[in-house]
Amino acid sequence: MQVQPPNVAGMFYPDDPYTLKRELHQFLSQADREVPGRVKAIVAPHAGYIYSGPVAANAYHALAAVAPRIRRVVLLAPSHRYGFRGLATSSADAFQTPLGAVPVDKQAVAAIARLPQVQLADQVFVGEHALEVQLPFLETVLEDFELVPLIVGDATPEEVAEVLERLWGGDETLIVVSSDLSHYHDYDSARARDRLTAEHIEHLESERIRGEDACGARPLNGLLLAARRHGLKAHVVDLRNSGDTAGDKDRVVGYGAFVFTEE
Repeated sequence: MQVQPPNVAGMFYPDDPYTLKRELHQFLSQADREVPGRVKAIVAPHAGYIYSGPVAANAYHALAAVAPRIRRVVLLAPSHRYGFRGLATSSADAFQTPLGAVPVDKQAVAAIARLPQVQLADQVFVGEHALEVQLPFLETVLEDFELVPLIVGDATPEEVAEVLERLWGGDETLIVVSSDLSHYHDYDSARARDRLTAEHIEHLESERIRGEDACGARPLNGLLLAARRHGLKAHVVDLRNSGDTAGDKDRVVGYGAFVFTEE
């Protein structure tokens, strides 16, 4: 069995299972936003938990009603270490975290691997944090589920949306995009910039989000295009930055939690 080990346990989040569970439950207990409709997709940030965990928790809290039915999670994250064309998926059988091993949906991976924009590229997952930090949240709020891991490189919204279309499924499938928002502006500038990005997301404007607006712009734009085609509604459930959570206000990173529902 081929297992992808954790890259940032003990750095971005606790590597002790008890401490990690306690931290996650604390974040989730403080989340209280409710959204109408059935949740199909979420967007959550991927910084160290001390910074972005309270914001991410608001996206995951919204899954409470649908969680018992979810059996597959299509998880898309940007690449912070490798530049490449298209989307990369993994040949691993499972992704390990301190909370256990998350099995990979090998059948789904095989189905999308035939698309020209998708490649099996295990090296892209080495050292990458953006996908990994979502897994403990998913392990906490969901029951039994399998993972479709995707790192998105230089890919168009159409290319990402085509992959999502292949995997869209029904109530059993959740789509998660991992993305922070603006990087290293002063507090007030970041708030204004991130509010504008949030408005683009609310209006499903896949052509308006750039890399300087969100590091996960490419997977996010693909989701927005697919969401528009499927008639989803986007909700902003949290919008803060590192100056609100655990950092100073001189150079901040923006974090947003967004939920997409079928009305």
